[in-house]
Amino acid sequence: MTANYGFNATLTAKPRMGDRLVDVLMTGLNEGSPGASEHCVVYLVSRSASDPDTVHVTEGWTSEEDHHRIFAGEAAQAIVAQIDGLLAKESEYTDYVPVRGKATF
Repeated sequence: MTANYGFNATLTAKPRMGDRLVDVLMTGLNEGSPGASEHCVVYLVSRSASDPDTVHVTEGWTSEEDHHRIFAGEAAQAIVAQIDGLLAKESEYTDYVPVRGKATF
């Protein structure tokens, strides 16, 4: 499948909550969670090298509609509810349309 819609989010955790934020975000890959959907073709969680409380999430989806539909579901909203309590400020989003590239893990 090809990613036709995506975004990068920068999330800033409350002091010393970066590890917990990463743990919650990684549940997004669990069975039944948004990142496990066939429509999510990229789900990458990264940390700032200089600030462990700054976390970046990169997502690529088959379409914007698929993303919005799955994100509105119960599993995604449960993750969002957990994340909200960990954040020091509002997350920053940059949307994009993937062109091409590679990710190997």
